[in-house]
Amino acid sequence: MLDVHRLRVFRSVVASGSVAAAAANLGYTPSAVSQHVAALQRETGLQLLARHGRGVRPTAAGQALAAEADGLLARLGAVETFVADLRSGRSGSLSVAYFASVGAAWLPAVVSTLTAEYPGVRLDLELTEEIPTDPTRRADLQLAVARPNFEPAAGTTAHHLLDDPYVAVVPERHPLAGRDEIELAELVGDRWIDNDFARGWCRRNLLEACRAAGFAPAFTVEAHDYPTALAFVSAGIGVTVLPSLGSAHPAPGTVAVPVVKPVPVRSIYALVQDAVADTPPVRSALAALREVAGVPVAASR
Repeated sequence: MLDVHRLRVFRSVVASGSVAAAAANLGYTPSAVSQHVAALQRETGLQLLARHGRGVRPTAAGQALAAEADGLLARLGAVETFVADLRSGRSGSLSVAYFASVGAAWLPAVVSTLTAEYPGVRLDLELTEEIPTDPTRRADLQLAVARPNFEPAAGTTAHHLLDDPYVAVVPERHPLAGRDEIELAELVGDRWIDNDFARGWCRRNLLEACRAAGFAPAFTVEAHDYPTALAFVSAGIGVTVLPSLGSAHPAPGTVAVPVVKPVPVRSIYALVQDAVADTPPVRSALAALREVAGVPVAASR
């Protein structure tokens, strides 16, 4: 295995035309340069330099090796620059998993920040509500919903961003539309619009709250997502109950009212893989998420 540093020294001697000039260019002593060249000649088993006047010039073998070294050293320089870019966050990739309501409400601002600060970083975005148990399937950063005081798997740190209470979205002419809050049980007689076809954690959380209020909602319309459910409410078809972040873009003719007795709440976390936690893009992404979530810096963890 050739010593790359010795190749650099040898290439400097060839370019400079003398050991003394190469030593001056490299900041070495002439003796140190001579030792490096002698060691390279022993490694290769070749005579690489020959005396020429008061300096040296490469032999045919030395000229050929110098030409090969040019390509190698250029490639090595590119790799070193690439490593420096990775370290500083100027290149590479960042995978981000998210669920639908934060995708619409938060991600545009976060992605805008990242693309402005790190234009060379590729962002891989995945829409999912699942928190993978397999470490190889985890995104670098995942926005996830869970219960308060959620504890992540080993190798992952959970940063709490927001506790998101649920609201009832009703047509603006609904008898309860003018209230400051609505008890869940007051909606028993309404036509309920389901808003989570995937039967995810947010829906299960709502059903648990309804059971605690003494009833099970009668879903008469099944929608796949929040925007569709809100459009159905706007059309006067029924009511829907969802996290307040899901109603950030209300449909015309609807009113969102906080629900109580009980108050269903989902907690939103940024799950960061410890292996990338200290990289600049991840730190910037977390800062941007805290800003859009309204988390004071002193309160973040």
